[in-house]
Amino acid sequence: MICSWRKFAGKIKLNELDRKIRVGAVSYLNTKPLIQGFRQGMMADEVELTEEYPAKLAARLLNGSIDIGLIPVAVLPALAQYHIISNYCIGCDGPVASVCLFSEVPINHIHTVLADYQSRSSVALLKFLLSAYWKLTPQWQDTDAGYEAQIGGTTAGLVIGDRALAMQGKFPYVYDLGAAWKAHTGLPFVFAAWVSREPVDRDFEDRFNTANAAGLLQLPQLIRQYAQPGIDLDAYYHRHISYTLDAQKRE
Repeated sequence: MICSWRKFAGKIKLNELDRKIRVGAVSYLNTKPLIQGFRQGMMADEVELTEEYPAKLAARLLNGSIDIGLIPVAVLPALAQYHIISNYCIGCDGPVASVCLFSEVPINHIHTVLADYQSRSSVALLKFLLSAYWKLTPQWQDTDAGYEAQIGGTTAGLVIGDRALAMQGKFPYVYDLGAAWKAHTGLPFVFAAWVSREPVDRDFEDRFNTANAAGLLQLPQLIRQYAQPGIDLDAYYHRHISYTLDAQKRE
């Protein structure tokens, strides 16, 4: 499950192209701090920003319709080459709150797991944890929009992102995958990292890091801007999501 962070030598850097660099980010609350700088016009002459849910964003990086993406780390082995280009990521060092298995029964009584169609990394993480940590082998079922209504009895559901935050407190058993990973490995977890198909130069990466950092300096403003009933954004941004891609997260 733990990825190796690879880099490959390239002849043409993205920022040497005669067009804007197409950048894609996950369209969840957890990415708002990282893209705030871009939305405020930072690097506007260099990048073009789009937003998608994780699995679709990963597909776009794979097919080349974006150049840089904040993509699920489970996609990395499918790329012929890739470059981790930023000091920022979507990670956690313990409970993450937005990637959870929701159930009406204890985990050892779960018969079927509904796999969230919006995420590759979270599904891969849960499969790993069920096998290695909980020592369980439930059946898996693919899903599409609205599958959360099927959670009940011995059928549990993996739910990620804003939907998971809104579902907190609605089921008697909630298994936070960030907390389970930490308990099993002692390490933080990286759900998504900024990944480039081709290399970029150091100056571009420095500007990219500065744009990412801008939103992290505006958390009170973002908490007010994106406030939603039943979701504690202050706790989410300050205690659950860990944005710095440090040495432990790379491990």
